[in-house]
Amino acid sequence: MTRSRWLPLVVFGLLAALLAAGVWLSRNPNRDALPSPLVGKPAPAFALPVLHEPGRTVSNATLRGEPYLLNVWGSWCPACRDEHPVLTRFAETRKLRVIGYNWKDEPADALRWLEQFGNPYWLVLADQEGQSAIDWGIYGAPETFLVDGDGIVRWKHVGPMTEATVRDELMPQLAALERR
Repeated sequence: MTRSRWLPLVVFGLLAALLAAGVWLSRNPNRDALPSPLVGKPAPAFALPVLHEPGRTVSNATLRGEPYLLNVWGSWCPACRDEHPVLTRFAETRKLRVIGYNWKDEPADALRWLEQFGNPYWLVLADQEGQSAIDWGIYGAPETFLVDGDGIVRWKHVGPMTEATVRDELMPQLAALERR
């Protein structure tokens, strides 16, 4: 009989511990710093249509030779809208090619979104079904990858790019590429 009295208290204690762990994890400043198994490895192979020219396909082999920034976005993504001015300012520096990766979007919606907010991309690839995204380990938008001229992924950022992200993370990665 005494064991059944303690059962609700034990269950309550376990739930309280899980809640406390969740709160602690949500306040952890590194919670968005998810390591990517791709960093330091070749970018996954892909062949995707160009958003503005659906009959034209571009592959990872086509992009080799110069580094590029691959930015995953969608017209349905509120954080992509927040990131867009930062990405536009960076693209205007012409430090490297900024490739848009339109993910799980209707082409008409994506084109309308670019018309409304501007197109900072050198090229926009369309992955309407999201199949190539699986190989990249993309699980949300926005996400951004830096790929060097040899096709090696050098950096990944999860979430919207900010001026601080560009200054403190991306620019040092670009400087490291230039030293190679």
